[in-house]
Amino acid sequence: MSIYTKTGDMGETSLIGGVRVSKADLRLNAYGSIDEFNSFLGLLRSKLKDADEKQFIEKIQKSLFTIGAILATPSNAKQPNNIEFDDSLIDLTEKQIDRLQKKIPPISEFIVYGYNEISSVCHICRAVLRRAEREIVALNQKEQVNKNILIYINRLSDFLFTFARHLANE
Repeated sequence: MSIYTKTGDMGETSLIGGVRVSKADLRLNAYGSIDEFNSFLGLLRSKLKDADEKQFIEKIQKSLFTIGAILATPSNAKQPNNIEFDDSLIDLTEKQIDRLQKKIPPISEFIVYGYNEISSVCHICRAVLRRAEREIVALNQKEQVNKNILIYINRLSDFLFTFARHLANE
């Protein structure tokens, strides 16, 4: 099978369920930014030394494939059977934040990015995620998005901010 189909040559693509939409559609912006975020997370993971940290980032990456599939499915289409957001990821992420906060000093001033390369990559991930979050919120204003996805995305931003501070203090 060829990688190119030519069906998107005029600026449209298919969502899950076969509906054709513009490549500038809010839904595509949202899951496209999730894909971009996932790519940057891969860069971050490749630079980590700690096996547990790498494993947690990979878990996030796998969750993003599910979120992307959910976002790629119009609300009036049937969600594929094997695609369901795991709400326990919110609690797991909060536990990671709490664990990291115990290891780092309290914030006493604005954080200037660039302390080291790996913390800077983490801040880039967070900034891309924040854009994805804005796009998911915009989509949610048009048609309802699973509220736990919105919570999880927000919590991931908190995690990445805390994780970047941790990486800067190593």
